[in-house]
Amino acid sequence: MIDNYPLGDITAEQFLSEYWQKKPLLIRNAFPDFEPPVSADELAGLACEADVESRLIIQNPSNDEWSLENGPFDEERFASLPKTHWTLLVQAVDHWVPEAKALLDQFRFIPSWRIDDLMISYAPKGGGVGPHFDNYDVFLLQAEGQRRWEVGGQYHEGSPRRNDAPVMILPEWDAEESFILNPGDMLYVPPQLGHNGIAETDNCITYSVGFRAPSHAEILRNFTDFVGEQVTNEMRYADTDIKLQNSPSLINNDAFNKVRDIFESYLKEPGLLEDWFGQYITEPKYPELMQPDDEAEPISPKELQEYLDNGGLLFRAEGSRFAYRQKQVKNYVLFVNGVSCEVHAHEGDFVRAICDNEAIGSDFIKSTETLEIAAELLNMEALRTELDDEVEEV
Repeated sequence: MIDNYPLGDITAEQFLSEYWQKKPLLIRNAFPDFEPPVSADELAGLACEADVESRLIIQNPSNDEWSLENGPFDEERFASLPKTHWTLLVQAVDHWVPEAKALLDQFRFIPSWRIDDLMISYAPKGGGVGPHFDNYDVFLLQAEGQRRWEVGGQYHEGSPRRNDAPVMILPEWDAEESFILNPGDMLYVPPQLGHNGIAETDNCITYSVGFRAPSHAEILRNFTDFVGEQVTNEMRYADTDIKLQNSPSLINNDAFNKVRDIFESYLKEPGLLEDWFGQYITEPKYPELMQPDDEAEPISPKELQEYLDNGGLLFRAEGSRFAYRQKQVKNYVLFVNGVSCEVHAHEGDFVRAICDNEAIGSDFIKSTETLEIAAELLNMEALRTELDDEVEEV
C-alpha cells in the first residue's frame, strides 16, 4: 500500500474531512518530476483503436460553434485538424496501459471501488471542452504544457445549458477562481462545481482521474432487477386479513403498508443488499471487453502452482475491479468484475492482498481453496501473469 499520497502538504485524513465533496483544492507539485506514461503520439494511436472510447471536440473561435466527433479515428484525421481550439479525449487509458493503471494506485486514499478510470486529454493552445460541471469528483493532473483552470458556482441537472452545442456547456460562466497548472500540478474538483479548462500552450496534456458515483435511479433499478431475478413467480402480494370497505376503489393504508413491507423484507434480508452492491460496484466499465478468450487453454491449479513456485507473481488485469466484504461469521466475500465468491475466514490475508497489493505471490496462496480461486480469476482474465524478468522491471 502507498503511504505518501499526492496531496502536497496536507494529509489524506485532512483532505477527506475538509475537501472531499466539499470544496476544490489546488495542489502544486503534487507529482514532482512527473513523467507521463503516455505520450501524445501514443494517445493518438489509442484513439485509432476500435475498442478504445475517444472523442474530438472542436471549437470555432470566430463564432463559438462547437462540434463533436467520436472515435475510432484515422491517422489522417489528426493531420487535418486546425492549429488551435480542439481537444482529443481518450477514456479509460488505464485499461490499456499498465503504467497508467499504476498511476491510479496513487489515489487509493479513496476506496478503490470508487475509482472509475483515467481519462487523458490532449489539446493545442486554446483547446478545451467549455465551462461545465460533473456529477462526480475528479482530480485534474497536468502532465505536459500548461492549462488554465477556472472554477466557480454550483450547478445541477436543471441548470441552463447551451442547446446549440453537442457537449454540455454552461451558457453563462463567471469564474470565481483561476489557476495556471504546470506539469505535476493537480486540481481537485468536487461534484457539481463548475469548471473550465483552457490550454495555454501547445502540447497540453491533462490526466483526469474520475470516480464512480451511480445515481439513485441507477442504484434502485439495478437492485430491484437483482432481487427480481432471485424470487419465484409464486411470491405474490397477499392480504389474508382483508376487510370489507365502504368504497371498493379505495387503496387504504393497509395495502400501502403491505407493499412497503415487501420492499423492507428484501432490504433486511441478511447479505442480500451487501452481495448485490459488491457485484454491482465492481462491474467492469466495458464488460464486452472483459470476456475471456474461448479458444485459450485454461490454466489448471497445478500449472499455476508451478508458476508460483518458480517465483511468479499475479497482477490485477487492466480494467478489472476487485473488492471484498467481511461477513458477520467472519468469512469473506470476494467481488471481481461483477461476480462473487465466499472465502473462508482463515484466507483473509489472501483476500486483502489480492484486492490491495500491486502483486501477490506464493506467500498469499497457501491452500487448495485460494489456488483454485486464483486459477479461476486467471482464466476469466481478471488476473494476469508475467515472466520473472519482466516482473523485475515493474
